[in-house]
Amino acid sequence: MDHENPYQHIKEFEEVCNTFREGGASIDLMRLKLFPFTLKDKAKVWLNSLRPRSIRSWTDLHAEFLKKFFPTHRTNDLKRQISDFSAKENEKFYECWERYMEAINTCPHHGFDTWLLVSYFYDGMSFSMKQLLETMCEGDFMNKNSEEAMDFLSYVIRAQLVSQLICVQLVLLD
Repeated sequence: MDHENPYQHIKEFEEVCNTFREGGASIDLMRLKLFPFTLKDKAKVWLNSLRPRSIRSWTDLHAEFLKKFFPTHRTNDLKRQISDFSAKENEKFYECWERYMEAINTCPHHGFDTWLLVSYFYDGMSFSMKQLLETMCEGDFMNKNSEEAMDFLSYVIRAQLVSQLICVQLVLLD
């Protein structure tokens, strides 16, 4: 569990559970009964060391699992990676965005509002990335609301990827 993402583990487990229902049993009961089978090593030892009957619901197990395997200091480190994000030298716009989204997805409980996520990304972009973004939206990026800004960032990424694909195809044709 040390190198795995507990949130991802639970998300994938819940996806599997959502694919079937056992004889009318509630989904939460099914999750509570099946989750122990997904654990190994330290996580299995932890679960077996819990006081008997201390976990009465999937919500209890979910919360205790994350408290144990996603401690506050880890959350704080990941939140810092998001808030202090910056582009790497010679990094392409879409690579920078993918890296940023990966940081956000690693800590789904970050608690940042969308406008703040947009602001952190914008502040961390290189000068050339900001120029590209501002040129593509006619200097109006920071005046967009958070949803418009996220949509526009996705648009810029798609446009850059399409442009790069066209360049690769032209090179291959030569």
